[in-house]
Amino acid sequence: MNQRHAMGGATNHSKCAVLSAADSESIRLAGLIIKRGGLVAFPTETVYGLGCDAMNADAAAKIFEAKQRPQFDPLIVHIADPKQLNGVIESLPVLGQRLMDVFWPGPLTLVLPKQPAIPDLVTAGLSTVAVRMPNHPVAQAFIREAGTPIAGPSANPFGYVSPTTAQHVADGLESKIDLILDGGPCPVGLESTIVSLAGPQPELLRPGSITIEQLNAVIGLIHRSSPVVNEKPIAPGQLSRHYATETQLTILASVGARPILNDDERAGLLIHSQARATDDRFAAVEVLSPTGDPRDAARHLFAALRRLDSLGLDRIYAEPCKEEGLGLAIMDRLRRCAAR
Repeated sequence: MNQRHAMGGATNHSKCAVLSAADSESIRLAGLIIKRGGLVAFPTETVYGLGCDAMNADAAAKIFEAKQRPQFDPLIVHIADPKQLNGVIESLPVLGQRLMDVFWPGPLTLVLPKQPAIPDLVTAGLSTVAVRMPNHPVAQAFIREAGTPIAGPSANPFGYVSPTTAQHVADGLESKIDLILDGGPCPVGLESTIVSLAGPQPELLRPGSITIEQLNAVIGLIHRSSPVVNEKPIAPGQLSRHYATETQLTILASVGARPILNDDERAGLLIHSQARATDDRFAAVEVLSPTGDPRDAARHLFAALRRLDSLGLDRIYAEPCKEEGLGLAIMDRLRRCAAR
């Protein structure tokens, strides 16, 4: 391994190391890179994150540069132990404790008043911070080895489809970061659910695999925010266009609907179940779940979009699904992908 690549601090190298996260030496090296101000891509149960020391503003600036991420879009801070919250947030309301007791570690991000020690760049100048405790053994081991909370947005160029494998990370950022920890495919495949507890009432800022129905069962009815348009987001994933393919995506009007294609149109089709009839007019068809299981559909969504986007198609057509349970999060990602 090229030691310059492994020791952090330089983000102009041509190629970073990709190491198996099953090797304890890889975790040790990842922690050392973080301590020296570098960037490490790491697996979580949701998607791969691009991590830096959350207390280091200079390291956070490297994330924004590597992703070409606008500085008005805040980052999520990841912890491995609830005790680390003391250095991240000012206070924890009762509802926050209830949610943590049920869903942490797991794919739930809470937006809470921040400690002054968190750099303004990490929170986009906001008085709040987004924080979560991932439920992935590699992520937890990595954070503990780093000895600091980790600021970590998704490990992909800003606005593009999120990465769910180490190869996805390498495809977009390999020349701009120091190390990729390969922990295999992400088991959930959608970004975390984000709930703000910083206002007068709990607010769902981004749907995810922890559903609004599950949240309601723990803390009562929760308000759902609208996509941010020409405003400053208070959490990641709120912009109207995000998670987007380069190929234009169009959401069909209903389940089973099929578009009328032009004679020379090369189109791809994204469907949720093998049971839906397909036809040979499409250059490629991606089935998210042979049985129609929404958990399978969520897990495979981003990888399927990436495969279709790599084919040089004129358009991708996506079948909708019911907006309940995980379907709410899936449709949220498809709508932001389709927005122009």
